[in-house]
Amino acid sequence: MKKKFALILITALFAGLLAACGNNDGGSSEPKKEVTIGYFPNLTHIATIVGLEKGYFKDAFGKDVKIKTKTVNNGGLFMEAMATNAIDIGTVGPGPAINYYVKDPKYHIVSGAVNGGAVLVADKDAKINSLKDLDGKKVAIPVIGSTQDVMLRKALNEVGLKPKSNGGTVDLHPAAPADTTTLFKQNAVDAAATQEPWGYVLETQADGNVILGWDKFAWGKDSTNTVVVTSDGFTKNKDQVKQYLSAHKKAVQFIKDNPDEAKKLVIKHLKDLTGKELDSKEVDVAFDHLQVTTDVNEKVIQDMAKISKEADYIPSDDVKGLVDLKYLKEAK
Repeated sequence: MKKKFALILITALFAGLLAACGNNDGGSSEPKKEVTIGYFPNLTHIATIVGLEKGYFKDAFGKDVKIKTKTVNNGGLFMEAMATNAIDIGTVGPGPAINYYVKDPKYHIVSGAVNGGAVLVADKDAKINSLKDLDGKKVAIPVIGSTQDVMLRKALNEVGLKPKSNGGTVDLHPAAPADTTTLFKQNAVDAAATQEPWGYVLETQADGNVILGWDKFAWGKDSTNTVVVTSDGFTKNKDQVKQYLSAHKKAVQFIKDNPDEAKKLVIKHLKDLTGKELDSKEVDVAFDHLQVTTDVNEKVIQDMAKISKEADYIPSDDVKGLVDLKYLKEAK
């Protein structure tokens, strides 16, 4: 009897150990003492920037939690950092989030951040006056699989055009938004699907012509540009997710109520971060071309997934579970 009882006890302990190991995906149900917030150093990540500048995240997490930040320049790098636990939560475009979710469904969009903020601009020498004129042209995008890439594919599809990579005639050229002005001046590309303020910069510094403004490009004002993303590892402590989202909601409301002060905070933050000061006119235009929000249009996210699948970026457009707004609803 004693041997049988000992065997049962050992088996139970072994099963418990296996279960614990199986749930070890970099997260813990215990509150983290250090939380890393990720974002891009640009205007479409204004909610994160304002939240940091106003101390909303610090207040929400409390004095016992150290807040670290990590900035990246594209969504692929953001998602790679999250996959290796170098970022716990932060803002990124929905395109990269979709791509990673389909391959490993542990990532979740837990709030909206910015809609709009992207435009399609053509070089005046390229003689492009409409979407149809992109036939046979080269168009700059921030990176393959980016949100602007997906938006451009939607726009092209509406006029019966396709990228070369999918048997069409439009050449998509990955290039950092900051480099597109030089590319225009060198006639190295004919157009650019880019985010603000780079669209305005192309207009004013490279004789660019806006073909589709932020309210017309892809899904128009419903175009989801930036969202809050985290992973299962961080959501194991749901209170900290809600704390982040409480601060995020506060930042969004502050921007809506105090746009001029929010602009100053962004200019200061980006100057401290990069050493360069944004032109106030560029910031004004960018603010006019985007909407801060906590809403997520799930139909747009599903459309993006479908386009990404058609582009062969992902094997499936099944993104059920990607958007999870329960924490947002519970955040005060």
